[in-house]
Amino acid sequence: MTPFGKQSATLKSERTSESLRKIHPGGQVPERIFPMTIKNVDLLKFAVLAAAMASLAGCATKNYVRTQTAPIIDQTNQLNQKTADNNRAIHDTDDRATAGIQKAQGAADTATTNAQGAQKAAGDAETAANDAVHRADSLASVVAGLDNYQAVGNLSVTFGFDKSTLSDDDKAQLDTFAGTLGTAKSYILEVTGGTDSTGNADYNYALSNRRADAVVQYLATKYSIPAHKFYLIGIGKDKEVADNKTRDGRAKNRRVDLRILSNSQSTATANATPSGN
Repeated sequence: MTPFGKQSATLKSERTSESLRKIHPGGQVPERIFPMTIKNVDLLKFAVLAAAMASLAGCATKNYVRTQTAPIIDQTNQLNQKTADNNRAIHDTDDRATAGIQKAQGAADTATTNAQGAQKAAGDAETAANDAVHRADSLASVVAGLDNYQAVGNLSVTFGFDKSTLSDDDKAQLDTFAGTLGTAKSYILEVTGGTDSTGNADYNYALSNRRADAVVQYLATKYSIPAHKFYLIGIGKDKEVADNKTRDGRAKNRRVDLRILSNSQSTATANATPSGN
């Protein structure tokens, strides 16, 4: 050690001794404390300084890492938010697309159903028209030798709007009409139901048939007329007997027409045949 170093160490030792005497009144400093403190004081200072520097270095490192990673964390959070927004947008688009496809499919199914319904209605209308054409001459195909039959009696009974039940007045007229059947020979009863022009054709055909059937049921039940004597037909609104543009005309068209058709040739032959003795 150089003289200067020895002098510096001596001064430090004296200062330390003086500090220790101030701490211990009476000026007595334990021998074991004094030599150890002098030797280790520089090491203690160095250790404290090193710890302080290490602490400062650790704090600086943490601050540096925090400063460097904070923007990355923010960017990551922003990317996560954008990803979540994109996923929601994709799901919303898928939902709208699915709903649009389902709506379009429903509209297509409805259009197909409507087209099928229209096609069926057209077919039914064509069938009804063909039936109407054949109704006029259908009696001739049922009764052989129709030209030999002549009308010997007739009656019309009317019905209320959309009704097919007989009124008391209708029944009274049918009772009078049935009284003429006792003198008729080889006859058939033509019963034709009709309607006014209100409503569609199919419904009116069915309604006119119900009206004709009500007349047949009444006569057959009350007067025991055999079923083969009746020829029943419902012509709906195909054949009007009055103008459907007026209330009175429509009331007259809501009717059932009855005619007694008798085979005049059979009657004449029966009358001309001599009786045996």
